[in-house]
Amino acid sequence: MSFYVEGLSKREPNSRMAQFEEVMRQQLESSMHGELEKLQSTAAEAEAEVSRKDFEGFKNLFHRFLQVKGPSVEWAKINRPPEDSIQPYDKIKSRGLPDSVADSLNKLVVVKLNGGLGTSMGCKGPKSLISVRNENTFLDLTVQQIEHLNKTYNTDVPLVLMNSFNTDEDTKKILQKYTHHRVKIHTFNQSRYPRINKESLLPVAKDMAMTGENGDVWYPPGHGDIYASFYNSGLLDQLIAEGKEYIFVSNIDNLGATVDLYILNHLVSQPNGKRCEFIMEVTDKTRADVKGGTLIEYDRKLRLLEIAQVPKTHVDEFKSVTKFKIFNTNNLWISLVAIKRLQEQNAMDMEIIVNPKTLDGGQNVIQLETAVGAAIKCFDNALGINVPRSRFLPVKTTSDLLLVMSNLYCLEAGSLTMSQKREFPTTPHVKLGSSFTKVQEYLARFESIPDMLELDHLTVSGDVTFGKHVSLKGTVIIIANHGDRIDIPAGSMLENKIVSGNLRILDH
Repeated sequence: MSFYVEGLSKREPNSRMAQFEEVMRQQLESSMHGELEKLQSTAAEAEAEVSRKDFEGFKNLFHRFLQVKGPSVEWAKINRPPEDSIQPYDKIKSRGLPDSVADSLNKLVVVKLNGGLGTSMGCKGPKSLISVRNENTFLDLTVQQIEHLNKTYNTDVPLVLMNSFNTDEDTKKILQKYTHHRVKIHTFNQSRYPRINKESLLPVAKDMAMTGENGDVWYPPGHGDIYASFYNSGLLDQLIAEGKEYIFVSNIDNLGATVDLYILNHLVSQPNGKRCEFIMEVTDKTRADVKGGTLIEYDRKLRLLEIAQVPKTHVDEFKSVTKFKIFNTNNLWISLVAIKRLQEQNAMDMEIIVNPKTLDGGQNVIQLETAVGAAIKCFDNALGINVPRSRFLPVKTTSDLLLVMSNLYCLEAGSLTMSQKREFPTTPHVKLGSSFTKVQEYLARFESIPDMLELDHLTVSGDVTFGKHVSLKGTVIIIANHGDRIDIPAGSMLENKIVSGNLRILDH
């Protein structure tokens, strides 16, 4: 029941509530600024300027966080992208390549997002240093790919790694091994932001230290931070001065994200007035990708829609493979000059992702993040390209690792391609249980990686080991009961089989 005090207009209570909320916001913001100044005063002289720039970015994000009310999209305003805004890859490829491929490559910089740790796979240190194929790490394969390009076309494509404070030191140590490779490697660090107490909305950190009690009170704010960090590092200006025009950005754990000459040619061959400043590679959704961000048209702009932005009542619709048929691979091609322009105009607008966490001591915190692809709406003539699934080959789990280590793929010059011996273009569905989660445990359970050329589906659960030269075909399900163990003997061939119980020996 609502009522109004006599003499007040009917709109008055709403405006008073708005005024009250605005005062509360200002007080929170003022308190946050005061806390940040205290933190800043504890910074060592060498890091003072870096932390000042970081905190400016954080203040801007926090200000926007306090302003946001409700979902960032109105569902009724979402439209499917216009036909020409998402081009099929075959159409891009059919234009062929000019004689001057080297000219295009010399305008390109490859950027890998290298801020993540390997903790989800039971490894310490940067994820990029995990061995994925023939003792080669993600970083090894990336360097091999770019070196192969530079040698083949006599070009100078540099590699840039965006590290976080978690990965920077270990990555820099390992870079010495590439000194004699034909690749210039640059690094810059993404920002360091303070985690926020969920109750007080103030920083948890007491000083700028990164150790001891302060070990987990800082975080790298998602890959959307690339624009500000790249700009602040000075590397953006340096690369523009060297004649570079575009960056190809991708996650370092996506083994399908190699430099594509057809997409690059499409970028550099546009007439000046129609220069495309941003390309997002998308690919067709399967049921495994229902949570992936998709492209929509919103306010007459191409825009990335993430599941976190979707009102709860429409989540099932968002996950539908029929309405939203594509998802973002996070392989992005972006104009350097456009990044510089948008940064200097303070016009880089990305939706805020609020990521709740619980610290080891049980304290609830939030961290404010952004996603690199969300900036698509800020760039001129942005475009989606629907690429083959082969350009999306992320290794997030040991189930993914089993696929890329197997004979399903061939390795050449750092690039993995599906073996021509496999009759189906699709990748098998592999689900390894919790006994395989950590890389060391996973490796100990396979004497050699099975033949998987004719595999459609593999589920393994419980204490299971594989001998040498095992062959898996069709659908194979192996389930060891709790407390039991199944050893698949060397040379076994399992085709469309369910194995369960505590069998130690299997007919083969």
